[in-house]
Amino acid sequence: MRLMIAEDSTLLREGLVRLLAEEGHEVLGAFGEAGPLTDAMALRRPDVVVLDIRMPPTHTDEGLRAALEVRERWPDVGVLLLSQHIERTYAAQLLASGAERVGYLLKDRVAQVEEFLDALERIHAGGAAIDPEVVRQLVIRSAHGDPLTRLTPRERSVLEALAQGHTNTAIGNKLHISLSSVEKNLNTIFHKLELTHTTGYSRRILAVLRYLES
Repeated sequence: MRLMIAEDSTLLREGLVRLLAEEGHEVLGAFGEAGPLTDAMALRRPDVVVLDIRMPPTHTDEGLRAALEVRERWPDVGVLLLSQHIERTYAAQLLASGAERVGYLLKDRVAQVEEFLDALERIHAGGAAIDPEVVRQLVIRSAHGDPLTRLTPRERSVLEALAQGHTNTAIGNKLHISLSSVEKNLNTIFHKLELTHTTGYSRRILAVLRYLES
């Protein structure tokens, strides 16, 4: 896998470069700001870019804006956003650009090397990877009158796994249920969230967005 990194913390940036190199990946560039990363992409095309959300000069949403630019200009490049804290609005904005080749992780997840590398692989393969803690916090914050409250505990577990970016097969393995059971639960979820009149894959995206925005 070929990657580019934009992270203003020198320690984390160098740690990511070292980790990825040790795993056999090629880091084409590592930058302390988002602008130089997008400039470099005009010359060399990575498979995945890893960006911190908050970077110089304003430390607000430079990484998010760069991620959305990458999504628009180079849709075949995967994007993984890193955040120190849960930013559900930013997560929803990123996923609104499509749920393919996209990820959103808390920085603490980087220390859990296997999970971090698995997220990169899922993004590289065309899928999504949303931090489980982000998903868990969103469940806690769901409003009382939200449609999500109509879901059963099993349906909520399936939607949580879907929001993390898992395929139907992976959801079944994770929850120890059959593939047909996963599909039945997803169909019920789509019905309860009133997503019954859209195409199959877009319903998955819309369900995740509904989940993140609740």
